[in-house]
Amino acid sequence: MHEELRAALAGLLDGLPPKQAAQAVDRLIANYRGRTPTDAPVLRDRADVAAYAAYRMPATFEAVRAALTAFAARVPDWSPATHVDIGGGTGAATWATAATWQGHHSTVLDWAQPALDLGAELADGILPGTDWQRRTLGEGLTLPAGTDLVTVSYVLGELRPEDRRAVVAAAATATAVVLVEPGTPDGYLRIREARTQLTEAGLRIVAPCPHSGTCPIVPGEDWCHFAARVSRSSLHRQVKGGSLPYEDEKFSYVAATTLDAAPAAARIVRKPQLRKGQVLLDLCTTADGLERTTVTKRHGAAYKAARDAAWGDDWA
Repeated sequence: MHEELRAALAGLLDGLPPKQAAQAVDRLIANYRGRTPTDAPVLRDRADVAAYAAYRMPATFEAVRAALTAFAARVPDWSPATHVDIGGGTGAATWATAATWQGHHSTVLDWAQPALDLGAELADGILPGTDWQRRTLGEGLTLPAGTDLVTVSYVLGELRPEDRRAVVAAAATATAVVLVEPGTPDGYLRIREARTQLTEAGLRIVAPCPHSGTCPIVPGEDWCHFAARVSRSSLHRQVKGGSLPYEDEKFSYVAATTLDAAPAAARIVRKPQLRKGQVLLDLCTTADGLERTTVTKRHGAAYKAARDAAWGDDWA
């Protein structure tokens, strides 16, 4: 699915002046980092949509796929039959869902018709069974009864607080909900707020948190986020530049469900530190909240597992 998405994006910016695309990207980055909440669509025209799709879709895809993979690990025998992507725009989260499960029907809801049109164009012949519907994101938003999975990615920061709560309330009516925001302090706070709303609605948290209780992080002192590696294409260099062949997309997320599922015992919340004969792991745990544990050679198999472990992985 990763390569199919890149192929679909190839040539998207043909005919669009690089300066215009770069200006659109600069404005969109400010929105997707949550600095300009609005009650109107962020993606306004074809230039906006093309710039967003070229620059942001691969990163959004990788971040959402990482969050979905963490959730799927907690419900290995479950797969959705129906999926709704709220504020899905050009459909990056729908591509990520198709990379995680097969055989489901997806519906992308967004209030920007240019984004929906381009999303349908990119997905044509690749994501069968996908509907693209224009819908206002806010008060009055409802989902079809029996919706299995809802994704909401890089959307909450665009919304006014009352609309944000309405979107999360609608998402909470599904069997499973995965919310993704930028991995910034503000993005984390939006996820934290939504997490509380989901638990109050009766859902249990299964990732990344090892529990559904209060987050142990003190707001303003730290924030929970993870990273997904994204290989840069020529589209990235054309639109925004950059010399490295990759970038790390930082994201915050929460996955919740009404299913009979349990979270991992602990989650690695920072990049493991490899030292001579030992590995330092920063963990979020069920019983003790945030803690650092040291795994040494004398721990045998656990030491090998710690050396192979990555930021964001489960830890037993």
